[in-house]
Amino acid sequence: GNFFLTWEPGQDFWIPHNRGTPRRIQNMGFVEGDIKKGLWMTLNGGKLFVSPSEPDLTKEGFDFQEAEIKTGGYGITDVAWRTDKEVWAVGGSNTMYVSFDGGKKFSFDKSANAIPGNLYNVKFFKEFDNMGWALGSNGLLLRYVG
Repeated sequence: GNFFLTWEPGQDFWIPHNRGTPRRIQNMGFVEGDIKKGLWMTLNGGKLFVSPSEPDLTKEGFDFQEAEIKTGGYGITDVAWRTDKEVWAVGGSNTMYVSFDGGKKFSFDKSANAIPGNLYNVKFFKEFDNMGWALGSNGLLLRYVG
């Protein structure tokens, strides 16, 4: 998309925000599932941006910082924080990337390299000892084993 909207309880209407880049938004979410810890945004061409914590939802723009991730142009479809430091990103052609510094710098993970298809979602469940799963095309389901 070209922009995104936010709303908080008590507000009368949704507030539009510019994406701050010419690339289209692919997906967005909250850092560690908590908006107070920041937002993440993936863009066309394999770009990933992360906002600082406590984003000001009343501002038109956000101070997103681009993560260092070399995707070769493959799109990033989802991002998930396993811990406050360990972050996983998944995308086209079953690409997986991992960060151990809270999402600033990512490296390629070859775990799904030999499997054809795309990965669409990655999730970790804190209530189940950070068990993790990645969902891909043709019913592919990968389990995080550490």
